[in-house]
Amino acid sequence: MADNTNHGTHTRGSMDISSHQQTYAGFWTGTKIIVSGCILLAIFLAIFRTG
Repeated sequence: MADNTNHGTHTRGSMDISSHQQTYAGFWTGTKIIVSGCILLAIFLAIFRTG
């Protein structure tokens, strides 16, 4: 089991979250690119379908 020792004090708002924000922004950028690519692929397939 985990021990309940005190690991120091924490002041709310003191943590550096810049890397978390960059990761989150990168995730959403990648998501937008992938979704846009899927939509463009679907449009391409709808336009140039055969038979």
